[in-house]
Amino acid sequence: MAPFAFATLPSSHICRLPKPTNLKFRVRCSTAASSPSSVSTRSKAAGFDLKTYCANLMVQINQKLDEAIPVQFPPQIYEAMRYSVLAKGAKRAPPVMCISACELFGGSRLAAFPTACALEMVHAASLIHDDLPCMDDSPSRRGQPSNHTIYGVDMAILAGDALFPLGFRHIVSQTPSDLVPESHLLRVIAEIARSVGSTGMAAGQFLDLEGGPNAVGFIQEKKFGEMGESSAVCGGFLAGAEDDEIERLRRYGRAVGVLYAVVDDIIEERLKVEGDGNRKNKGKSYAEVYGVEKAIEKAEELRAKAKEELDGFEKHGERVLPLYSFVDYAFDRSFSVDDASG
Repeated sequence: MAPFAFATLPSSHICRLPKPTNLKFRVRCSTAASSPSSVSTRSKAAGFDLKTYCANLMVQINQKLDEAIPVQFPPQIYEAMRYSVLAKGAKRAPPVMCISACELFGGSRLAAFPTACALEMVHAASLIHDDLPCMDDSPSRRGQPSNHTIYGVDMAILAGDALFPLGFRHIVSQTPSDLVPESHLLRVIAEIARSVGSTGMAAGQFLDLEGGPNAVGFIQEKKFGEMGESSAVCGGFLAGAEDDEIERLRRYGRAVGVLYAVVDDIIEERLKVEGDGNRKNKGKSYAEVYGVEKAIEKAEELRAKAKEELDGFEKHGERVLPLYSFVDYAFDRSFSVDDASG
């Protein structure tokens, strides 16, 4: 399983959520009444060009990541680090969400880029470790062979180990002090550390290995929801969002992160039925445990929940549009991010 990302499947199988022929998507409206302004904002979000928005941001993010990890001594570790971080199949969902959340509150992209890059480093490190033979034993990642199949298990472990602290150092050394107060940076660092630690993504990976089918909900909350939550919250911290706004971002990011995972599960289950699936860990997919129809219902609920949280940001006007658009993209995969980044 891959943590939160724009798409975790081969590009030939994404773009749109496959709708089983014997099922219909039942669009559920939120039980909470939406104000006229939030309805208007949602309508505008439907026309927002997320593909172009992501493509432009990804060019900048990729350049900054390339600059952040120059090859040094010992070169083998840095080459392994760069192999995964700079993979052409990377979708950059964590950094894009971080930047969008920062801009929502009037923050600068220059203030957000170092943290955005750090989130991508942490994300890549978690993928390297997830793919190891002792974990998910995945032979490929982001459209290319997994790190350990190219550089060996020992070097892959070291590359992942090195990326985690590099991310934290990058935040501290590269964030402009005139744009982000030190107290905000401390909250960012604490948030990322929490999300990847023993109560966050590590806990999710443990249960992915050892837990039974009943643990699938917790696994997805931790392995996927934590990355989405941390990405959104860090952007808010950088821009000085209020505590109640941070909590909204927290709930939004977690819902979107899990939504990506549930939709990926549905897609993989459909591919498996068609004889093209390659999931290794049986019983850890929401669609496998509860069935495709229940998984679709779960995806609809998560989409509604994420949008309800964003309704609370209506005072920020059109700056919230990218975050709304992420929700719909996570649900329907309306375009290929490979095309957007190409």
